[in-house]
Amino acid sequence: MKSIGTGYASGKIILMGEHSVVYGEPAIAFPFSGTGIQATIRANKLESWIESSFFHGPLSEAPNTMRNVTVLLWYLVKHFKIPEPFYLKIESSIPAERGMGSSAAVAVAITRAVFDWMEEPATQENVLHFVNQAEAVAHGNPSGIDATTISGTEPILYQKGIGFQPFQLNMDAFLVVADTGIKGQTRKAVKDIAKLMEMRPYETNKQMRTLGKLTRQAQQAISQNRPQILGDCMNQAQGLLRLLGTSNRHLDHLIETALENQALGAKLTGGGRGGCMIALAEDETSGRRLQQILLAAGARNTWIEGLGVYAHV
Repeated sequence: MKSIGTGYASGKIILMGEHSVVYGEPAIAFPFSGTGIQATIRANKLESWIESSFFHGPLSEAPNTMRNVTVLLWYLVKHFKIPEPFYLKIESSIPAERGMGSSAAVAVAITRAVFDWMEEPATQENVLHFVNQAEAVAHGNPSGIDATTISGTEPILYQKGIGFQPFQLNMDAFLVVADTGIKGQTRKAVKDIAKLMEMRPYETNKQMRTLGKLTRQAQQAISQNRPQILGDCMNQAQGLLRLLGTSNRHLDHLIETALENQALGAKLTGGGRGGCMIALAEDETSGRRLQQILLAAGARNTWIEGLGVYAHV
């Protein structure tokens, strides 16, 4: 057992397929190293303690909103038979409730920190075993897309009933992510789409199938290094997501701003109605320029990441 254990996890981005994934269509997600969470753990003298921007105090007094963390720690303590109290510090640059996987990233970072502390190898399989249990507490019955994406290194294509298919990023383009500064409303958006499915089943189903088709085309475009086609898929998907009521004026404003300033494509990412938008830039120079333009247009924060095969190394 080491004196201090450390663990890191990146955020995640859903590139294509949000919402339609609920109805059996594929989605593309990948680890996003522009944001992340660092966890450190060590022995403590009197009682177990958590230090984070969200809560700072004894583990026994952690709020119910941190139940995924407390349950995860209980599983890890039980598994490793950790006898003494510990001090856990969590530092995050992932904005919460923006669709960037902050909940799963916290769980992955903590699990990796405990494995490091115990000097055990933190394989993806080992990490996922604990994280999925904690995510089930936090989200009821999660797809596992966040945990699988964040604990891995490659993009994944996920589809209900089929599972996760990793594939390589192979594109000479850059992805810019911009935070509207507004919490996303995933649950509400999912509920409202379910209502649409009841009221207008034929039309809504058709929209879901089209979103699925666009996701498959996007994966092909990535594999064949065709940024223009990926951008076009993103634009078409955004049009459908807007029709489904998952966008809002803040997202629309940033998306339109990106498209007016040479972005190849732009759309919301995640649950929508707030949260983040993504824009595809031809190269790093235009991506960095786009970051500044989006900040000037009201984005709370922006990040950039290459979509090349070595971007995540």
